[in-house]
Amino acid sequence: MTAAGTRTDGALAGGGLLDRERIVARAGFNRWLVPPAALAIHLCIGMAYGFSVFWLPLSKSLGITASTACPDLTLASALFTTTCDWRVADLGWIYTLFFVLLGSSAAIWGGWLERAGPRKAGVVSACCWCGGIILAAIGVITHQLWMMWLGAGVIGGIGLGLGYISPVSTLIKWFPDRRGMATGMAIMGFGGGAMIGAPLANLLMNTFKTDSSVGVWQTFIVMAVIYFVFMMGGAFGYRIPPAGWRPEGWTPPAAKSTMITTKHVHLRNAHRTKQFWLIWAVLCLNVSAGIGVLGMASPMLQEIFAGSLIGLPDVGFAQLDAGQKASIATIAAGFAGLLSLFNIGGRFFWASLSDKIGRKNTYYCFFVLGIVLYALAPTFAGMGNKALFVLAFGIILSMYGGGFATIPAYLADIFGTQFVGAIHGRLLTAWATAGIVGPVVVNYIREAQIAAGVAPGPTLYTGTLYILAGMLALGLIANALIKPLSDKWFMSDDEVAALQAKSAAVNAGPTGSFGIGTGGLDAKAMLAWAVVGIPLLWGVWVTLRATFALFG
Repeated sequence: MTAAGTRTDGALAGGGLLDRERIVARAGFNRWLVPPAALAIHLCIGMAYGFSVFWLPLSKSLGITASTACPDLTLASALFTTTCDWRVADLGWIYTLFFVLLGSSAAIWGGWLERAGPRKAGVVSACCWCGGIILAAIGVITHQLWMMWLGAGVIGGIGLGLGYISPVSTLIKWFPDRRGMATGMAIMGFGGGAMIGAPLANLLMNTFKTDSSVGVWQTFIVMAVIYFVFMMGGAFGYRIPPAGWRPEGWTPPAAKSTMITTKHVHLRNAHRTKQFWLIWAVLCLNVSAGIGVLGMASPMLQEIFAGSLIGLPDVGFAQLDAGQKASIATIAAGFAGLLSLFNIGGRFFWASLSDKIGRKNTYYCFFVLGIVLYALAPTFAGMGNKALFVLAFGIILSMYGGGFATIPAYLADIFGTQFVGAIHGRLLTAWATAGIVGPVVVNYIREAQIAAGVAPGPTLYTGTLYILAGMLALGLIANALIKPLSDKWFMSDDEVAALQAKSAAVNAGPTGSFGIGTGGLDAKAMLAWAVVGIPLLWGVWVTLRATFALFG
């Protein structure tokens, strides 16, 4: 590469500020600057997992100390009421919309992202996610639930989808020698967002809370501003390697013998196979069970253990005063963060284990172990054993995160690698479906229990947990039915050669490092890592401190 047409910030000149051509790296660029850019975006949008910390305060946004309940309130009337407080189940639809729109936008705009480049996608993601939260803040101020649904749920959900997929293919291109590590770093960031966001949100709400406000809309605005700065920094930190680039001294390895197939299924045929829909069901059922718990983690812990969280085991949730509820809300926010920590660890642990025992056996572990833990969780709650209850859900959430990390390899095992990215994009519609099923099951069974006179406590969630165990049993059956594809579904060698001809032409040109990607963890890279690492370490510290309070 020549110096002509280059700039001094590591990218080629030419094209608009957000265009793909503008972010092609030049000599001297360090590839270790890209992962922290991806983390900057994923740690922000990962707060979607921690939004349950807002549900209980928002359910008292009018009454402040207690909900202003309306017995004739319906979901339709809740969207427009200005005189009744919202129910937790009504608010939970925001969480559902997050993941419906995430899966849908990832499937719809995945191809556009490859053409437009990660910077443009990152900027759009920042505008949608942060702009949606600002609109939700206006919805809180005006007490309009439909505006919160539209802002945080729909617009924010689109931002989630674009932000989620923006760094994945970029990191794979920068780290062909460490693909698992590279994609794991990005997916880890999304799983860990709540570990920072949930305690931060709780801290801000307590700061802004007054006699006339629960402090949520102010928290929304502050967090939106912080997230926008980080996400824009991440988007402008993205670079892509030029054609033919390879890490210095690296040569592509031979195909792995552990793959179930070395052939390839065309994208147009993948969804016509029963294996696609069985894997779709496997992901949907695993995610539905985990996402339902994540969406209600904070209220669930508070209502089940109530006073025992602050050393008052005989005091139920309804008997707690405002100060005591604030104290247990802080501990519950730590619980949400702890689940996020398990979510992160599971993405590395289970994906690594799947390389040893196989994807199908890994999902057998998810379902069998998950069924046992969901079935035992009501017993742990009834015993008042916080340690076993928290450990059970920590393991469950590790398998939730592990499912996301393992599913792309499962698809590659069955369908080959030629179209695995596009097939994975379509499979994310299972995540969108799970975003409806999981929260609806948890939220509305809770509301039905309360309407039947069940007080907040261990029995409030017993039926729900048994139903989630049943969903995992269905996933176990679906996983057992997955078999290798018959030969009729695979493309011929000539078809594969024709599809790969363009790539082959590119690869026939000059290849090498071109002086790009070198540098390792130099001073600039370490500074970039510190920007995302310090908030992450703060989240870990707050989580562990809350864990000590939980068991103290």
